[in-house]
Amino acid sequence: MSAGQLFAHHALLPDGWARDVLLAWDASGAFTAITPGATPAPSVPQAAGPVLPGMPNLHSHAFQRGFAGLTEYRSVSPDDDPAGGDSFWSWRTQMYRFALRLSPDALEAIATQLYIEMLRAGYTSVCEFHYVHHDPDGKPYADRAEMSLRLLRAAQAAGIGMTLLPVLYQTAGFGGKPAQHDQRRFLNDTDAMQALLQKLAPHCTAYGARLGLAPHSLRAVPPHSLTQAVAALHAMDATAPVHIHIAEQQKEVDDCLATNGVRPVAWLLDHVPVDPRWCLVHATHMDWDERRRLAHSGAVAGICPTTEANLGDGVFEAAPYLAQQGWWGIGSDSHASVSVAEELRTFEYGQRLGLQRRNVLASDKHPQVADRLWLEAVAGGARAAARPVAGLAAGQRANFLVLDGQHPTLAGLDGAHALATYVFASHGHETLAEVRTGGMCRVQHGVHPLQGDAGRLFAASRARLLAD
Repeated sequence: MSAGQLFAHHALLPDGWARDVLLAWDASGAFTAITPGATPAPSVPQAAGPVLPGMPNLHSHAFQRGFAGLTEYRSVSPDDDPAGGDSFWSWRTQMYRFALRLSPDALEAIATQLYIEMLRAGYTSVCEFHYVHHDPDGKPYADRAEMSLRLLRAAQAAGIGMTLLPVLYQTAGFGGKPAQHDQRRFLNDTDAMQALLQKLAPHCTAYGARLGLAPHSLRAVPPHSLTQAVAALHAMDATAPVHIHIAEQQKEVDDCLATNGVRPVAWLLDHVPVDPRWCLVHATHMDWDERRRLAHSGAVAGICPTTEANLGDGVFEAAPYLAQQGWWGIGSDSHASVSVAEELRTFEYGQRLGLQRRNVLASDKHPQVADRLWLEAVAGGARAAARPVAGLAAGQRANFLVLDGQHPTLAGLDGAHALATYVFASHGHETLAEVRTGGMCRVQHGVHPLQGDAGRLFAASRARLLAD
């Protein structure tokens, strides 16, 4: 890695668009200066178009990319199912079958391909919510960290930044319902999870990754385990991130009410000191008071619009949450889609469909919807990742995208209009000239140097898994 500079006629800084911006970074891959109104030396390279901060992906289950697209058929008849047919819960049954076949080699191949796809799409860091810990019989590998290490290697090979979130999973439902047999690869007691975190800490440092914890959900982690596990994590690292699935489906809300007498987000806020270290993934089904309290906590709502649409989860009510200055970011989750543009577009379009009006998430400060979406998703994603990836500013990682100003879709547009067109009127990666992490060019005009070999390994691994 070496120091570098780049001059951009248009760049999206944390406060909005700036003209004639000189970006400089050091040999460690961190920005040292962002200078608007600059006149560069003739030797400084010029960006091919507007420059954007790289997008953090705050929620990923890497292995699920291996069966994306393969569950789009009716598996439950609405006539035979009181719940009305296919839902998240029937999809989960199919996902478990795939997870039980996964080998360490297959996980690494799938993750490497996925992380390359993320980079090509404009994601420059990822929070990996990782819960396939054990062998297919549910026994720990000789090295308990085997599967986690495969993810770290995949991220390093692709060149994407990583926040690794080993998942604590213990029960199959509220009230301590015993875990199911098809969940056996996920299970750890609290002491075993603490030992795994201690083992992973030096590896994450060596790979330049951040380590946190993901209590899977309130239905999968009993209250005493949740408290104990988070306390142990923060005894190791007081700033470590904590992510949790919550209120994704209405059934989860109903079950929590039946068991605890309160909704899931309210229960969490009542019993755990939720603060900016936390990311509440989905939080789709909240009432007014839960939205207000979550916004005021400083925690991040992890929105995954394409997955939530794919699974029929519901639509996050963004306008009242954002009106409370709530933090949020985006994740590709199950990877039915791996596209920053589509994720943001789907987020805004869901609001439009629900409210029957346009430009719902524009604001007085950012009348261009895409500007607000991009900047807030970067800021929230950085908080959730607990890494210095919060945009084009000194001290942050030099993670950025360059739009292709010569592409017919974007040609002749200034920064704000180019970003709006990229998000709302393009297919995404074909209008990106470059994607850089730590100042290093990882993707140029849609091409990652490892994509051919990685794609072949992915296809071969998936074929073996589907043949088993």
